[in-house]
Amino acid sequence: MENQVPITINHLQHTGIPVSDIAVSESFYNRLGFENVMQSEFLIDEKPGICIMMKNKDVIIELYQMPEHKLAEIRNRADGHVDHIAFDVDDVESTFTALKSASFTIVEAEPVFLSFWKNGCKYFNILGPDGEKLEFNEIIK
Repeated sequence: MENQVPITINHLQHTGIPVSDIAVSESFYNRLGFENVMQSEFLIDEKPGICIMMKNKDVIIELYQMPEHKLAEIRNRADGHVDHIAFDVDDVESTFTALKSASFTIVEAEPVFLSFWKNGCKYFNILGPDGEKLEFNEIIK
């Protein structure tokens, strides 16, 4: 392949969906056979939001409810409700370096740590040619 970047993507890790009411969405996905396997708070502008990972066999959907002051953005989205797809990687730092060196448009200045899962995770996003967000995520073992 022409100009292929030397990174390893293991598999599609999850699809991120912003929601306006986490309890309603969790109940909806429960009815489809999904189970809440991880839940954590996060902060935006020092206000708490909530994230849950819903799993059905090998399929994981990330549902997250932004803090109250950001909910109008979610409810009024004109471009759909899937926010990003995430790829599982073994080494987020080397993936970040490889994609930065290859001049991809990276959203974050460096990989971001979140206290999700048992030991946390690190991620960053790139933008595709039509503005789609592709997340590269390492769950820390």
